[in-house]
Amino acid sequence: MRIAYLSTFYPFRGGIAQFNADLLEEFGRHHEVKAFTFTRQYPSFLFPGKTQYVTESDKAKKVDSEAILDTANPFSWRPAARKIAAWKPDLLVMKYWMSYLAPSLGTVARYLKRRGIPVVTVLDNVIPHEAKFFDKPFSRWFLRGNSCCVAMSEAVLKDMLSLTPDKPYILQPHPLYDHFGQKMDKRAAQDALGLDPQKRTLLFFGLIRDYKGLDLLIDAMPLLGEEYQLVIAGESYGSFEKYQAQIAASGCADRIKVFNRYIDDEEVPQFFSAADLCVLPYKSATQSGITAISLHFDLPVVATPVGGLAESIEKPGIGLMTSGISADAIADAVRAFYAAGPQTFVENIRQAKATMTWEVFAGKILDFYTQHFAR
Repeated sequence: MRIAYLSTFYPFRGGIAQFNADLLEEFGRHHEVKAFTFTRQYPSFLFPGKTQYVTESDKAKKVDSEAILDTANPFSWRPAARKIAAWKPDLLVMKYWMSYLAPSLGTVARYLKRRGIPVVTVLDNVIPHEAKFFDKPFSRWFLRGNSCCVAMSEAVLKDMLSLTPDKPYILQPHPLYDHFGQKMDKRAAQDALGLDPQKRTLLFFGLIRDYKGLDLLIDAMPLLGEEYQLVIAGESYGSFEKYQAQIAASGCADRIKVFNRYIDDEEVPQFFSAADLCVLPYKSATQSGITAISLHFDLPVVATPVGGLAESIEKPGIGLMTSGISADAIADAVRAFYAAGPQTFVENIRQAKATMTWEVFAGKILDFYTQHFAR
């Protein structure tokens, strides 16, 4: 079987590129695969981070991909689709995470589908956290060009079905990231980050955007007391000044350690090994790739009850959900976690990891193809 995969691949950086590399690798164990990627992923004004590309310290998989699609240039879309079709794939797989991609990827999907090549897209988001007026019509148009979609949470599935009720779908949770290496000795990790080993350590990890609720977690710190410390690790999309002012005014600045930058892959084990608990104080969400990293490092999670987080955290018992989206609710859940003790959650994590594999995820897509399109 020949599988074409169009999305962001090396030398682009980030969790989505890593997801694509891992899934492509799994497909490639038993099938012929070819990766197609962007000549331009985003115009610079749509990317507030420092760079879209991997650095020397990233542990990115160096996928051999062909750059064919400029998302901002409509004249590249049909030629890109023709190049994929010329390879004569049995199946095209794509990844969708923002409505900006709908015109370019949707054009490619329709071109391939009209030529009898099924298209399956893995959905990170259908309706973005910071929604705009064009998101729903763009996403609806894109979804209609697919043969099937893969939703990684009930929240994403609900959004997809609200726009395309009859669309065939697969519901499968996000597989675990396993490329970050082994968990470190906790004391060594804390020493490397300049943390107090006597304190209970909370971790906020990932890109810092308004909907991720870092302000709520900072407000929770004075409620938790001197025995707690917080590590904030991630690049801020926008100014970090408001958070810095909030930290300064909290009275807890000495217990909040900030790493406001992109965290290279080789550094990730330090942060997850140093912590007792990962906190996702999100104000909106679908699912979170941070949960997949936490599971890899056997780190329990506390999260707010938004989107698909409860489904991926509370149901398998890998952490606790807050009672609401507030600093008080976050502080209460953190205290409850320590009162319960981490070991129960760690045991549940180890059980959950057995089913959240790339083999299972890829198998669901291939099963759909076999049932509906295999000749």
